[in-house]
Amino acid sequence: MVRRASLVLLTLAALVSPAFAQRRSIDDDRFRQLEEVLPTPNVYRTGSGAPGPAYWQQRADYVIDVELDDERQRIIGRETITYHNHSPDPLTYLWLQLDPNIFAPDSDSALTRTAPDVNRMSLDTLRSLLAREEFDGSMKIAEVNDAAGKPLEHAIVKTMMRIDLPQPLVPGEMFRFSIRWEYAVNNAKVLWGRTGYEHFEEDGNNIYEIAQWHPRVASYTDAAGWQHKQYLGRGEFTLELGDFLVRITAPDDHIVAATGVLQNAADVLTEAQRKRFEEARTAEKPVFIVTPEEAKANEKSKPEGKKTWVFHAQNVRDFAFASSRKFIWDAQGHDVAGNRVMAMSFYPNEAEPLWSKYSTRAIVHTLNVYSRYTFPYPYPTAISVNGPVYGMEYPMICFNGPRPEKDGTYSKRTKYGLISVIIHEVGHNYFPMIVNSDERQWTWMDEGLNTFLQYLAEQEWEEDYPSDRGEPKHIVSYMRSTHQVPIMTNSESILQFGNNAYAKPATALNILRETILGRELFDHAFREYARRWRFKRPLPADFFRTMEDASGVDLDWFFRGWFYTTDHVDVAIENVRLATLASKDPEKEKAEQRREREEEPKTLAQLRNAEIPKFVDQLPELKDFYNEYDPLDVTDEDRKSYEEFLKELSDEEKKLLETKQNFYVIDLRNVGGLPMPVILEIEYEDGDKQELRIPAEIWRANNQRASKLLITDKTIKSLVLDPHLETADVDTENNYFPRRVVKSRFELFKEKQEKNEMQKAKEAEAKKG
Repeated sequence: MVRRASLVLLTLAALVSPAFAQRRSIDDDRFRQLEEVLPTPNVYRTGSGAPGPAYWQQRADYVIDVELDDERQRIIGRETITYHNHSPDPLTYLWLQLDPNIFAPDSDSALTRTAPDVNRMSLDTLRSLLAREEFDGSMKIAEVNDAAGKPLEHAIVKTMMRIDLPQPLVPGEMFRFSIRWEYAVNNAKVLWGRTGYEHFEEDGNNIYEIAQWHPRVASYTDAAGWQHKQYLGRGEFTLELGDFLVRITAPDDHIVAATGVLQNAADVLTEAQRKRFEEARTAEKPVFIVTPEEAKANEKSKPEGKKTWVFHAQNVRDFAFASSRKFIWDAQGHDVAGNRVMAMSFYPNEAEPLWSKYSTRAIVHTLNVYSRYTFPYPYPTAISVNGPVYGMEYPMICFNGPRPEKDGTYSKRTKYGLISVIIHEVGHNYFPMIVNSDERQWTWMDEGLNTFLQYLAEQEWEEDYPSDRGEPKHIVSYMRSTHQVPIMTNSESILQFGNNAYAKPATALNILRETILGRELFDHAFREYARRWRFKRPLPADFFRTMEDASGVDLDWFFRGWFYTTDHVDVAIENVRLATLASKDPEKEKAEQRREREEEPKTLAQLRNAEIPKFVDQLPELKDFYNEYDPLDVTDEDRKSYEEFLKELSDEEKKLLETKQNFYVIDLRNVGGLPMPVILEIEYEDGDKQELRIPAEIWRANNQRASKLLITDKTIKSLVLDPHLETADVDTENNYFPRRVVKSRFELFKEKQEKNEMQKAKEAEAKKG
């Protein structure tokens, strides 16, 4: 119930003044600025979050010849790398990533893997565990030479390799060197990886999705120097931008998809395929370059030799490819702000009819939505490949796994799983392929931002799209959990990886857009961040600072709470008090007090004692003045005092005294610790509703409790906090005033009595007889 009180003028004045009592210590200040946590701005990175006037980044260009050995499932390659030192530092060595070494039997990834549940294990898990003991997919380095062919000193440190330079590489100079290597490709259906092959027993063919397949120069930055943290599996990659010229030799009946643009279509495609490809450039829907029938026939073929596919890619940080004789290939040209992009999909007949219906269309949709929220897609191609890798991204190409059942039917989960994973992986072209963040250190900077944009794209696909991540209500169970770490945690140390690095930052950005800043302000700031750091390498501080700089809103409290803590949102209505202005007219005030006194409930003892004879009724002479006295009777002295009070008031003060409005004080408690705006829906007894949106700064003086005064001439019937479920409040039951009845449903079941062993034995004997 609402507690009612009367106010005199002095009390009213106190209520409308902000209360700064119970100020908490600075260590518990949720609005403490982040500047003492973030790195100090400098000439490389400014305090506004933009690249500084002396910003620099390294560059690595690659010329690679690689052969895919389909008989032995091996990669054999040779590359020439030209490394450009744009830093102000002389370098005496270079570090390269040898990511296939994660498949060495003694890799840190293998040795630090914790034990599975050995009491219950699937056949696939056992198969994978045994294969991991025997398979060696590490990279075998045959030679490392300088441009003149002279050997270079080098040292392999697990998944990294250091190349010692013959002399320091001074700023502004470049160094060219070459490497020969080979390795065994993992069966991705047995040994999970971000790369690998899938074998089809029915026709004896393979699909290869090849990534992390060549020695790649590690990044060297102003903030961290060499990024050479070991590759353990979760923390992905940090690479330098550059140009790639890659010649891929594969069986002559394979179709190859890769990062970049095919340079020698006349050598590897038939005349009919080339004609279809040209038609696809201006088509309004996907066109088959290789039809399902052709792919099916190709499955039965045997290679007569080899073909070399040549691809060129500019300003990319990585290169991946896929190869198989099973591939269907469809394509559609699509205009993105004047850039004609070839959206293409490669998939086997096992992926039909799902892939020809949705894959390339999902690519086009992704480019449209992401380009609107960031920058126009700059590359000439965008490719989706179906194979053994469920979801993995590389420049211009991504690997996506969902397929229908063998009979061609598919579940709702499979359909939307395919659309979502394609949106997500194609979306990674923007983060981190172009906005080139450090995945090895900060997973959320690409996965979280990309999952947020994925949610926006999903919601534009169709009404009520079943998005798994992005909606605040979907993150509640994770936010309530205890086994978690802050978002600002190194990639290899994250707990509940998907929730922490994908769902929570995506939800945080959705809340920032919808509830804190509003769509217009947020979209401007987010687009500014993307465009500032396009083809550059941002750090978390650059994102935080840019969002503040471009929006003009202090967001330190938001980023501190959501990214640096594991606090959750749980705001409760603890109490509601109603005060009305006392008129000081004794006739009115004492009448009201008498009414309230009469409405007070009688105690149980009072009710029972009422029937008991009273002693003073037997001896009336014991009664005196006080037996008849009522302090609520109006006296002449009361009336005189009121008249004197009125004489002292001005006309304006007398009018103020006639105020009839209700003064409601709503007592709020921040149970979860994470400060958030207070969104309050007010329903009045006349049926009207009002929504009040109070900024999070209401918690700045006391982050645990706050009271809000509402002045209205109406009577409040009920209050609801967060009525649109927009803040990820983990306990909505304390959001209601008055409290609502908690509803649930239960099911009945009949207990079954288990048969004992003797009964089971008798039944078995009876069946034999």
